[in-house]
Amino acid sequence: MAGSSHGHTPAAWTGVIISFIGFCVAGAFMVMANAVGFWAGMVLALGGAVVGGIMKAMGLGADRKPLMVAGAPAATREPVGAES
Repeated sequence: MAGSSHGHTPAAWTGVIISFIGFCVAGAFMVMANAVGFWAGMVLALGGAVVGGIMKAMGLGADRKPLMVAGAPAATREPVGAES
């Protein structure tokens, strides 16, 4: 997505970093056969999504913009009385 700010926000970075750490923790405890540590890591991974969503709601995320196809004419509605 050249030319876009997709993912380049504090909310996105924070959510992904927290989730990544959670997946690393869960993976390490899975190898050590420790179920409690594994589930703690999974909770941390899901917590990253929650934190990212909260930060986006606080205004630290990207604004939603409608997608436009390059070179395509903008869709316009015809008047009600238009004949075909």
